[in-house]
Amino acid sequence: MLVGGVRAAGELGLSRGEFARAVQLGIVRAAGPPASGGAARYARAELDRVRSAESRLGTEWPEALRERVATVGGAEAAGVLGVGPSRFTRLARCGHVVPVGYRINRYRAVVWLYLASELREFAAREPTMLRGVAPPADRELMVAKADLRPRKWRGRHVGLLLRRTADPWERAAVLASVLPEEELRQAVPDPAERIVLAALAPPPPYGHPQVPAAAAVALPLLKAEPPEEIDWYRTSLDFALRGARGQSKSTGESGPT
Repeated sequence: MLVGGVRAAGELGLSRGEFARAVQLGIVRAAGPPASGGAARYARAELDRVRSAESRLGTEWPEALRERVATVGGAEAAGVLGVGPSRFTRLARCGHVVPVGYRINRYRAVVWLYLASELREFAAREPTMLRGVAPPADRELMVAKADLRPRKWRGRHVGLLLRRTADPWERAAVLASVLPEEELRQAVPDPAERIVLAALAPPPPYGHPQVPAAAAVALPLLKAEPPEEIDWYRTSLDFALRGARGQSKSTGESGPT
């Protein structure tokens, strides 16, 4: 039996946002790709599996699952690490902790979100990073006004999307979605292939704003920016497309099968 996302969230004791995060992280798996224009569906057996797996963690249900998907941002994230806001900002900008999502606040500023469980793990694993002077590499990044948060988030987001599909064309579409338009045109000169990739492109992540002014702030976060990052995605896309084209050639189809 298949159920929709709202019902699945209720059966797992999660809010809409918590359930969306659980799906994003691969904790809850959809029952195959949704029909065109339709919402994802979830098998009751999958919900039973999640409940059973989380119950074995020894925390009263559904608190174990809620703890795994809980996110914090800003001062709250610094509080989880037990450091001041300025130190947390440096740790985040230098890539020591990686965002799992974002939101745009009323001042149209990006608020990065972190898994509270990962912050606690980082604090236990790297206690020396929470006190004392910044290491030389961090000082160089801060002098250069570097901010690795967008790139780190994109890498994580793309990785999570790739793990949710084995279809070669869908995987290529995930990689293509991160490239700026001009880079994509150069990487995929065939207009027919670009149409296929656009049709299979993943939707914006949960929490991406719908209000135009806020969406305009968030949109650049979805696209690769540093040249070396763009080159990495172009190389990965080229490799993925070779596999996708090979599949299409073997089946006699000109697109995803």
